[in-house]
Amino acid sequence: MITTLRNAWKVPELRKKLLFTLFMLLLFRLGSQVMVPFIDTAALTAYFNANLSNTILGLFNAMSGSALSQASVFALGIQPYINASIIIELLCIAIPALERLQKEGGEEGRKTITKITRYATVGIALLMGIAYYIMMKSQMVGILTDTSFWSAAVIVVTFVAGASVVMWMGEQITEFGVGNGISMILFAGIISRLPDLIRSMITGIAAGTLAWYFAALLVVAVLALVVFIVFITDSERRIPVQYAKRVVGRKMYGGQNTHLPIKVNMSGVLPIIFAQSITSLPATVCAFLGKTSGWWYENVFDSTSVIYMVFYFLLIIAFSYFYSAVQYNPVEISNNLKKNGGFIPGFRPGKPTSDFIQKVITKITLFGALYLAVVAIAPVLLGVIIKDNTLAIGGTSVIIVVGVALETVNALEAQVLMRHYKGFLD
Repeated sequence: MITTLRNAWKVPELRKKLLFTLFMLLLFRLGSQVMVPFIDTAALTAYFNANLSNTILGLFNAMSGSALSQASVFALGIQPYINASIIIELLCIAIPALERLQKEGGEEGRKTITKITRYATVGIALLMGIAYYIMMKSQMVGILTDTSFWSAAVIVVTFVAGASVVMWMGEQITEFGVGNGISMILFAGIISRLPDLIRSMITGIAAGTLAWYFAALLVVAVLALVVFIVFITDSERRIPVQYAKRVVGRKMYGGQNTHLPIKVNMSGVLPIIFAQSITSLPATVCAFLGKTSGWWYENVFDSTSVIYMVFYFLLIIAFSYFYSAVQYNPVEISNNLKKNGGFIPGFRPGKPTSDFIQKVITKITLFGALYLAVVAIAPVLLGVIIKDNTLAIGGTSVIIVVGVALETVNALEAQVLMRHYKGFLD
C-alpha cells in the first residue's frame, strides 16, 4: 500500500487528486467541529453516551465521527445520502420506468437518477433533522438553550444544509479525487474516533477499570480481525468459462478460457447496517419515550442481550441473501454467456447453466453471510466480557475501514498502471 501511494504521488495528475481528496476530508472534519447554535453540546454528549449508544443513533454517530452526539453542522453526515442511494437503487429494480431509465437512458438517464437521489437526500435529511430536534426537545431537558420556533428552524435547516454539503463533497471526491466519495467520508469519520478510543483504553488501564491483558487481547483481536477481513474481501469463487471458436471472414474469434468471478462477500457491509437498523429500532423508540429500563429492554432490546444477538445474527444472514438476489441474476448471466458463445464446461447453455450459477451463489452467500455475522457479533461479545459498550459497533467500522482502504489502493494501482502504459505507448 505504501509503495502504491509513493508511486501515485510521483504522477502529477494523481498527486492533484490525492491532495484534493485530503482537502475535502479536512473540510469535512472541520465542519464536524462547528457546532449548531441553541444547543448545549456538553449536556447532549453526556445524555447521548448514557442513553443512545445502543440505538441506531449510536451507529450513525460512529459513522459521522461523533458529530451527531456533538450536534455539529455535519451531524447527519453522509447517512441521508447513503439511505437515499439505497432507496433509489431498490426502486430502480421495483419500478420498470426507473429500471429502463437506469439501463437504457444513457448519460441523460444517469443524470436524472442522480438528480432524484439528491432530492431524496434533502428530503431524508429534513426528516432526520426534525426527528432529532423533537427528541432533543422532548427528552433531553436542558439541552436546548432556546425552544422558540426560530431556533427550531435554524437547527433543522443547519442540519439539512450540512447533509447537503457533505453529499456535494462526496460527489466531488468521486469525480475529481481518489476512490468513492461516500466511502472516503465514512472512512474519515470512523478513523477520527480512533484517537479517542486509544485514549479511553489508556485511561482505563491507568485507572484500573481495564486490565492490561484485556487491552492486549483487544489489540490482538483487532489485528486478527483486519487480517481476516482482508482475506475474505479479496476472496472469490471463479467459475470457469470457455468461449467457442467461430470464423468471421478470414479470422477466427473465441476459443479462449476465462472465468466468472463471484465475490465471497458480495454485499459488503450493507447487511450489517440494515440488520442493525432494524434490531436497534425498539431501543431507539424506548430512548425517544424515555423508557430505558425494565425486563424487555434489558433482555430483548439491549444490544448485549442474548435475544438481541440471535435476531441480529439471523437478520444479517437474511439481508445477505436478499442483497445477493438483487445483485446477481443467474438467468441473465446465463443468457449473456449464451449470446457471446460462452459456456461453463460440463453444463449445457440455458437452464442447467443458470441452475449451476444459482447453486454456487447460494453456497457463497451462506459463507459470506456467516462471515459478516461473526464479524458483527464478535465485538459485541468482547464488549460484554470487558464491559465496554463502544465495541458493539467495532465490527462494522473495521469492515468499512478495511474495505475502503483496499478499494482506494486498487483504484490507485489501476490509475498508475494505466498511465504507465500510456507513457510507454507514447
